[in-house]
Amino acid sequence: MNEQSHPTAGVYLRVAAVLVILTVLEVGVFYVPAFRAVLVPVLLVLSAAKFTLVAMFYMHLRADSKFFTFLFGVPLLLAVGVMVALLFLFLGALTLRGAAGAG
Repeated sequence: MNEQSHPTAGVYLRVAAVLVILTVLEVGVFYVPAFRAVLVPVLLVLSAAKFTLVAMFYMHLRADSKFFTFLFGVPLLLAVGVMVALLFLFLGALTLRGAAGAG
């Protein structure tokens, strides 16, 4: 197993700066009216990018064994799939209920 060097303080500061920039983008997207149509997908992508950075650097998954990344990633993907399915399920139910009540 190859040893990777531990990230330096400079790497952690650069990751923190990127996280701050992504957070500012999230807040900015929320307040710009032009993004209303794509607000949720844009926020989900930005959140996923932030989550990936935190998991890779601050949870040290980047330097750990690939087995640990697998143990962390597979349940995460399963949970995301369930959440997306539930969103579509409830969005459909709300849309149908709204259409039924309109007549």
